[in-house]
Formats: sequence, C-alpha cells, structure tokens
Amino acid sequence: MSLQVEVVSPERITYSGDAKLVVCRTVGGGDIAFQEGHVPFIGVLQVWEAKIVGEDDQSETFAVHQGFVQVARGKVTILSDVSEQRENIDVERARAALARAESADDDDAEATAAARRAKVRIAVASGEAVVTG
Repeated sequence: MSLQVEVVSPERITYSGDAKLVVCRTVGGGDIAFQEGHVPFIGVLQVWEAKIVGEDDQSETFAVHQGFVQVARGKVTILSDVSEQRENIDVERARAALARAESADDDDAEATAAARRAKVRIAVASGEAVVTG
C-alpha cells in the first residue's frame, strides 16, 4: 500500500497519484518526509520544492509557493498558491523575474519574496538543490 498524493493550486491539480515518499519544507519545521502510516499532520509550507517519490523510485519535483500540507488517512495533500512541475517551469521567465527582483531596493519585502520564488523555480527546473538567501 502507498500514499495517495495530490498537489493542488487554485488553477488546477498539478499532481494526483500514489507515492511511497513525499518531502517538503515547512515553516519552522524544516524538511519533513511522509511515508505510509504517517500520523495526521498539518503544516505551513515554505517557498521551496516538494518531492514525490513513486513506488518505482522515480521522483517528480514541484516548485511550491507557500500553502499547506496535510496528511490524513493515508493521503498527503499539498495546497499551494502556486505549484509548478519541473518540466512546466519557464526558466527564462524565472530568470527575468530574478533580475527584476535583484535590481529592486534591498528593503523591498515583495522583491525579496519574488527573488526567493524565482530562485526556487530555477533550481527545481535545473534539478539542482534549492538554495536561497
């Protein structure tokens, strides 16, 4: 038996399927992994990646931009403002957003948040480890 997983954003269901492992990053809790039999859980997501490992050991990675993760009765649901599967990320658009954000005033909180989102998108699209600062 495996976990049922859904990754959902306001626009669509980005992923729906079974997995043996789900890893995401929560606010104040760091990375957390869910496997079959995990206790019920609700957490607030950071702007980071979410990784889903299938029964065949193939993984899918998503850029998620805040939201929540819930585990209940063998199902993991990731509800995110935005969720983008690796192959659907427009890297050039993300690079342009990063350049705009980095040229903004250092005290601009929205620019800082935009830079973080862009860095996560770029890292997920390239298959690199997510590093933000």
